[in-house]
Amino acid sequence: MMKPLACVFAVLAALTLGACSVPDTVDRRDVAGLATEIRGLGPDIDPEEAERAARIAYDYTSQLAEEYQIPDPPLIHNTKVNRGLRPRGLCWHWAEDMEARLKQENFQTLTLHRAIANADNPFRIDHSTAIISRRGDSMFDGVVLDPWRYGGKLYWSQLQADTRYNWRPRMEVLEWKRQRREEKQRLAFIE
Repeated sequence: MMKPLACVFAVLAALTLGACSVPDTVDRRDVAGLATEIRGLGPDIDPEEAERAARIAYDYTSQLAEEYQIPDPPLIHNTKVNRGLRPRGLCWHWAEDMEARLKQENFQTLTLHRAIANADNPFRIDHSTAIISRRGDSMFDGVVLDPWRYGGKLYWSQLQADTRYNWRPRMEVLEWKRQRREEKQRLAFIE
């Protein structure tokens, strides 16, 4: 009786551990689709750079999901990070790390941007992402690279087609927040 019970526990343990890992879901067709989207940003995009950017975006998302220990949906993982149970994995971590990794490539025909959404919406949390565009174009002409949205599975789309978020340039949002803080401090001082 003990041996079959031990086998059941071993199988349950394996299933539980497997459920906590991030599956390798990178499909080369997904990479090819993103590469095509990046190439479509303009006729002067180097096809090799587009392919490399797409491959890195997918591979690095998988790598970060393992490093961040992502078995949960994004908001649950955020709670773990905010409670100190995980070191990283907030959306701005993903965006910062993705931008830094892609900048290492020194692309000649592509540029990276950072964006924030929901900063002015008190009912939603801020959301950060990285955006890739043709060199010289604004982020609004680029492709959103969002590994946080689906908890370690890369989401991408043309920024204009991403209707879930109203993206604004990161520096613009940070400046707006700084001005709001200063205004609150000024008003508190007057009172």
